Amino acid sequence: MKINGSDYRSIWYDKNAGTVNIIDQTLLPHEFRIQQLQSLPEVCHAITSMQVRGAPLIGVTAVFGLYLALKHDALALAAAQKELLKTRPTAVNLAWALDRASSQIDSVDAAAKADKALAVACLMADEDVQVCEAIGEHGLELLQALWQQKKDTSQPLNVLTHCNAGALATVDWGTALSVIYKAHVANIPLHIWVDETRPRNQGASLTCWELEQQGIPYSLIVDNAGGHLMQIGKVDVCIVGSDRTTAHGDVCNKIGTYLKALAAQDNGVPFYAAVPISSIDFSLAVGHGAIPIEERHASEVTHIRGINRLGNPSTVRITSQNAPVSNFGFDITPARLVSGIITEKGVLPASEKGLEGINRFGSA
Repeated sequence: MKINGSDYRSIWYDKNAGTVNIIDQTLLPHEFRIQQLQSLPEVCHAITSMQVRGAPLIGVTAVFGLYLALKHDALALAAAQKELLKTRPTAVNLAWALDRASSQIDSVDAAAKADKALAVACLMADEDVQVCEAIGEHGLELLQALWQQKKDTSQPLNVLTHCNAGALATVDWGTALSVIYKAHVANIPLHIWVDETRPRNQGASLTCWELEQQGIPYSLIVDNAGGHLMQIGKVDVCIVGSDRTTAHGDVCNKIGTYLKALAAQDNGVPFYAAVPISSIDFSLAVGHGAIPIEERHASEVTHIRGINRLGNPSTVRITSQNAPVSNFGFDITPARLVSGIITEKGVLPASEKGLEGINRFGSA
């Protein structure tokens, strides 16, 4: 991704410093800071505190965590894997990445385990970039078709997205935003409706920042405005990411996604999920009752963070002192509401038949 005109990834290994570097996403959009990770506890904190977030990026970060753990203790693989698995329960990429890496690390002698872990982490980071770019290419075909069908070409193609499924949610390119980036490069006139995505405001803080860096027109909207915009014909397509998608096409994504899908169906607006195959959980048929839905700290709802009029970071309470809070991080959109799943292998129907067989040639 371009940041202030320079190329960055969301995570990378600095050979000179011997550190794993990340962009601290908790400080965006007000401060761009590179954070060095030098130990397993620092990696776990980075994931749980959401300095890094997004299912694909969480998986790659966790494998770098294995490397840092083994660098300090060559016999720490099982313990490190156990600690990392506890950090974020909903995203399937976490377990997928750790299982894949651990099986390869186990195959070498103790003295070589750290180097093997580093090599696997770097390889998986590179693969993630390739996968996300391929998702963008396949999604581009959808947007090109929608643009050609658009009756009023004096107006841009209006895309609504929810949360942040951009380069910051992956190693680079992103999932849903990869489609948008590819369409922008292809000179399709775009305007993006960006849901703020309460309570952590990843849309407002991260997606808007990414789009601004790339020079793509957007408007930030409150989460509850999406249905209204669809009713008045201001949305041509919805594209979201997914932290876990079932084998039958149910999509688990940031809380509020389900409501957007309902509004889209009611107004005849296509609704797509952009998903790497590594985010498809082939062990699950349906999402409800099977996917663990993360419940996060009440402070995310009772408080809001920003900068004050002096330009200093500030956190304020927006509720009464003892307001009871329920803070579910994700919801599940049934496959019947999903127009298709955009993967690195193509756009697939959100159904058991549409996704069957993909595990045989997917990145598993």
